[in-house]
Amino acid sequence: MALLRCLFILLTVLLHHRNAAVVAASPHHGPAPHDYRDALTKSILFFEGQRSGKLPPSQRVSWRRDSGLSDGSSIKVDLVGGYYDAGDNVKFGFPLAFSMTMLAWSVVEFGGLMKGELQHARDAVRWGSDYFLKATSHPDTVYVQVGDATRDHACWERPEDMDTPRTVFKVDPSTPGTDVAAETAAALAAASLVFRKSDPAYASRLVARAKRVFEFADKHRGTYSTRLAPYVCPYYCSYSGYQDELLWGAAWLHRATKNPTYLSYIQMNGQVLGADEQDNTFGWDNKHAGARILIAKAFLVQKVAALHEYKGHADSFICSMVPGTTTDQTQYTRGGLLYKLSDSNMQYVTSSSFLLLTYAKYLAFSKQTVSCGGTAVTPQRLRAIARRQVDYLLGTNPMGMSYMVGYGAKYPRRVHHRASSLPSVAAHPGRIGCSQGFTALYSGVANPNVLVGAVVGGPNQQDQFPDQRNDYEHSEPATYINAPLVGALAYLAHSYGQL
Repeated sequence: MALLRCLFILLTVLLHHRNAAVVAASPHHGPAPHDYRDALTKSILFFEGQRSGKLPPSQRVSWRRDSGLSDGSSIKVDLVGGYYDAGDNVKFGFPLAFSMTMLAWSVVEFGGLMKGELQHARDAVRWGSDYFLKATSHPDTVYVQVGDATRDHACWERPEDMDTPRTVFKVDPSTPGTDVAAETAAALAAASLVFRKSDPAYASRLVARAKRVFEFADKHRGTYSTRLAPYVCPYYCSYSGYQDELLWGAAWLHRATKNPTYLSYIQMNGQVLGADEQDNTFGWDNKHAGARILIAKAFLVQKVAALHEYKGHADSFICSMVPGTTTDQTQYTRGGLLYKLSDSNMQYVTSSSFLLLTYAKYLAFSKQTVSCGGTAVTPQRLRAIARRQVDYLLGTNPMGMSYMVGYGAKYPRRVHHRASSLPSVAAHPGRIGCSQGFTALYSGVANPNVLVGAVVGGPNQQDQFPDQRNDYEHSEPATYINAPLVGALAYLAHSYGQL
């Protein structure tokens, strides 16, 4: 009995150390600079404020109501649901598909750390993937936008009051849109991984649709904003072409199916599709950097030797963001914020931070580092760079301001967002007309409805933020800003023992 007891104690100790090692893969000493768990909760809640369609009983953002209930009826297709991508009332399929791919990736990589927030994150992914199943219900067709953007932007009205045309735009063999179709395939494939264990039948449906949509994207090639320019530009033109989306879509289908067909596709087409291009801005338009890191995982973690060169492609992108190395190509503000563009810069902060943390995870698993101009960069260094960006976003910055609405004591109060800036239906049951709402746009008062969790475009290059509602470049939130942040916050909350 004594021997058995000793063996039991020894086994318990070993298991404890093993679990501790897993949990403390990147231990942080001292108090956490932020409540990452609170920020995680709010970053997911934001998506409920963006919902279009018939809201469920579980809806937590109570000042929103049903909207867009006739979407698609003009062409006899059910396109009710999905999300408004930012502060207006148009459903733009291209950035929304990227948002859903990144939200799903956040759950795939870090969902195991989310605990009580995991179901909310899954619900947010499902709300988007349900819509994309509708948008791809007809073979060789993807419905890529609902709403006339020009007419919508000529109004400032609540989604519940919309009376602008809900025109539907699509891509098909005669109006190709490889970029938006391949991104939609990526979103469906990524979502299938989220539900593989919890709802395998739904996951199978998603991956089957992803395959079909990707085949259409690859077969009928063309940039969607070529034919649809009057309707999708200048809002969401596809400036980078469609090669990045084909590589990205193939990478997600490879990960979701493990089908050697997609591995062959990547091997045969990778270079033509820009696998080694030095385009280091990852966002809704250009997916090359994300595709490189996603494919590098197959080499680093799954040991797919045929994809070894993607470690180098991924390293190249990562090294471009490491300050103090000869490979650093990234501009930072004096306050330390990664700075790419004046318009909605925070989207690049969140997407780059997510890639840094995700690649650090893959490197740590395979016990590798990155060589940046002869300097060995560890996973811990990559995590520190990412954490600095997230901390800046949450308030560790020259303004002492959180750029997430509802987080911290000081945050944006005049967000460029129609539903948030106008009285809710509960507070003002009467309709607010198209032009009536502009009074609110130019008003200096705080938004009456707090869009909790929304991350705005962020400060300017001088680390300043005027908090003006009509300044959409800095004050508008978007789904593609929040989506990658969800995964980053889950990792940080876990690493500080908050989850």
